[in-house]
Amino acid sequence: MAELQPIKKLLIANRGEIALRILRAAREAGISSVAVHSTADANAMHVRLADESVCIGPPSATESYLNAASILSAAEITGAEAIHPGYGFLAENADFAQMVVEHGFIFVGPDPQHIRMMGDKVTAKQAVAEAGIPTVPGSDGAVSDDATAISVARKIGYPVLIKAAAGGGGRGMSVVRSEGELAASLRKTRNEARAGFGDERVYLEKFLDHPRHIELQIMADRHGNVVHLGERDCSLQRRHQKIVEESPSPVISDVERRTIGRTVVRALEKLGYLGAGTIEFLYQDGQFYFIEMNTRIQVEHPVTEMVTGIDLVREQLSVAMGHPLSVTQDDIRIEGHAIEC
Repeated sequence: MAELQPIKKLLIANRGEIALRILRAAREAGISSVAVHSTADANAMHVRLADESVCIGPPSATESYLNAASILSAAEITGAEAIHPGYGFLAENADFAQMVVEHGFIFVGPDPQHIRMMGDKVTAKQAVAEAGIPTVPGSDGAVSDDATAISVARKIGYPVLIKAAAGGGGRGMSVVRSEGELAASLRKTRNEARAGFGDERVYLEKFLDHPRHIELQIMADRHGNVVHLGERDCSLQRRHQKIVEESPSPVISDVERRTIGRTVVRALEKLGYLGAGTIEFLYQDGQFYFIEMNTRIQVEHPVTEMVTGIDLVREQLSVAMGHPLSVTQDDIRIEGHAIEC
């Protein structure tokens, strides 16, 4: 049985819209809030509305919102029991999550091991494949030499996609349409990966030429309960950056939703996942293919809240305290349609 850890005071390690969103959920749950801010954000709305605020550094995010030591110090001096990272900044930084836990605070998010696992696309793909989630055909892990890459590409068929193992946000990817382009594209993508992520490892996947981008929202507690809250369709993109999110997807049937939902729920039960997360898929010709998992609340979470009526941030706070989920899968109904731009 998970031990209950009440949260009376929550430090919000972020700014802007998501800080306000967390602040609202905390207030509705009767939890007092601590805002952190750089000197440039001293008069920001989240600072003015929070119960307390602490300046954590100069305007540069590197010296303030990305400064783990300053954030932990702010939690210490204000007596906060928990830290919510929001999205961006340190939200998917496994080392930060580990530091939060080791210093005796509750991290409102997944366990550090799962953040670390899903933060590396190679280990993420291997972990979910073992747990039963379908993945895009490709290399078993990173490819270290051209000969291996050529062998894998011949096996899965062109076009192929070279992806940085530590990539994200649409960066560190190259489409290769023939064997003659492969060696040069490998060099280019490795250089981009080294410069952008400090990690030159790349892997290969089959390039799907007309997929939809579908993501499934999940929530899990420490009692072994996992639910999915339907999908968001984010296929309309520019340079791999999402422009429009909608729920439900106009191309997914109720049967497909239930089937992929059950698959993901079973997989995350096996992994022992905790908190909010989003599994992202490419969907083509009736098939789902895992591409990555986001181990945090997402910018587009309100789309899901609008069609399910479930407050995801309140749920995050509740499961972080050790409570079971407030809903079962049978309780979740998708009604209406929501779009975010």
